[in-house]
Amino acid sequence: MKASTREWVAKAEEDFARAASLARPRKKPLWAPLSFHAQQCAEKYLKARLNEAGLPIQRTHDLAQLLHQALRVEPLWAAFVQSLKQFSDYGVQPRYPGFVVTKTDAQGAPRISRTFRREARDPLGL
Repeated sequence: MKASTREWVAKAEEDFARAASLARPRKKPLWAPLSFHAQQCAEKYLKARLNEAGLPIQRTHDLAQLLHQALRVEPLWAAFVQSLKQFSDYGVQPRYPGFVVTKTDAQGAPRISRTFRREARDPLGL
């Protein structure tokens, strides 16, 4: 694995760990940060795979766009088109006023992140 790909993976794992810790029950759950870090984990694994394949990495949080690029080397990831497309908004919007993440919205985020993470690690030899 390229050193730069390992850096993307390390960042993805940081976000995965943060999302996992935020998903634990607490008195006042933090839905927006949970969703943000879960999305960031998926985004960084997409960028890791693009990097490893030598494909250009666009500066975007749009998971559908990144996935479209990654499908050139990982065609089976097409199964994630719908879930990652609806997950893209969590990359930026929860960080700003006016976008509210509800419990219902956030509950799917760790599942999507965990499922995609498991799939993304395999082609990277992890």
